[in-house]
Amino acid sequence: MKLQTIICSTRPGRIGASIAHWFNSLVNDQGTFSSELVDLAEFKLPVYDEANHPRMQKYEQEHTKAWSASVNKADAYVFVIPEYNFCPPPSFTNALNYVYNEWNYKPCGFVSYGGVSGGLRSAQVAKQLVTTLKMMPMVEGVMVQMPWEKLDDQRNFLPAEHHTGSANAMLDEMAKWATALKSLR
Repeated sequence: MKLQTIICSTRPGRIGASIAHWFNSLVNDQGTFSSELVDLAEFKLPVYDEANHPRMQKYEQEHTKAWSASVNKADAYVFVIPEYNFCPPPSFTNALNYVYNEWNYKPCGFVSYGGVSGGLRSAQVAKQLVTTLKMMPMVEGVMVQMPWEKLDDQRNFLPAEHHTGSANAMLDEMAKWATALKSLR
């Protein structure tokens, strides 16, 4: 099964890429999924600019076609997501809105990060958004508090034992859902 680890922050100097690289490696080492690292910043999605509703899949813009093809490849997603003002970043919401059918009947999880809450509030809001796209958000998740304190000199994320344990628990649950939902796709 294919999983995409999606870096949701597009901000220069972001910490999310370091966390996403760690998570993506963990997924591939675990072996339940084959994970691909996807960076929203590379798609350069402007604020939604398609004339037709995403359900129609009549995409006119090249960036939308590329994004659609990327999303469509996966059986599951993990969003590495920061918290901005208790919410997910606009880049996350915008990326969700670009396509519709491509997301349907697939599980998703969240590796959130931020201050003392570890991005938990952002992940909670994000879970509400993904259900309208017929995705199944996992109860399990990974929360990274104060991520800037968990980077080495090369800005690599240094996970604690509870980060790895939480990630493995989420992946185990996602595998069950991805298998079960495959018949609906």
